[in-house]
Amino acid sequence: MSKAYRFFGSGIGVLVLATAIAGSTRAADLRSELLAGYAGGPGGQINLTAYHFVENSQLGIRFGMGYAILSPGDAIMARRIFINNADNGTPEKAGHAFTWRMDFLGPTASHNGVGWSLYGGPRYSRFTANFAYVGGNEDFDVRAHQWGLGGGADYCAPINDEVSLRLSGGADYYFRSTLEGHTTSYSPDNDNVNPHEDYKYADAAAAINQPGLQLRCLAGVQFRLGAH
Repeated sequence: MSKAYRFFGSGIGVLVLATAIAGSTRAADLRSELLAGYAGGPGGQINLTAYHFVENSQLGIRFGMGYAILSPGDAIMARRIFINNADNGTPEKAGHAFTWRMDFLGPTASHNGVGWSLYGGPRYSRFTANFAYVGGNEDFDVRAHQWGLGGGADYCAPINDEVSLRLSGGADYYFRSTLEGHTTSYSPDNDNVNPHEDYKYADAAAAINQPGLQLRCLAGVQFRLGAH
């Protein structure tokens, strides 16, 4: 849990910095957003968006962080590849990812962020797959830290001057990275550390469902923080 707290602490720091940067521009129209839905799995996201962050421009910028519950992978193969060939215990598994994202937003179809807009930008994911074997005395995590790219389209519909409904759809793609678990790691270039038997990165990647192409569909509420 401490790593999750550090993640959100860092994310809040990024959002505060983004607010200061965006707020320094007189034309910026700041909005905060709370979204929930599907992001490779059930998940949610919080964003800070600055519309018109460049004066006399309709371009926007958004910083966000999110969380999603994901499928971790094959518990039996994960144990063989990262631990040993034991088969005792009842396997249980869980997976999740924390994400950071930054998007540049294109001009909206109408004024002040209301209507359709396209977005795209870089992504960063911290994925964890947990495997436990009840009665088998094994419980370990496999982690992957990945960079990626994403894009899509947003739609905002006003409820009043301060609050809007927001729909967001798109896709993210994360590049494969090193998979670390227990005392073993497998890298895309097969510069592996303490590999078990003759297993390679391809075997680890097949066993662990690290994020790759993820479709996204979320809905939520956008709050206006002020226009400058």
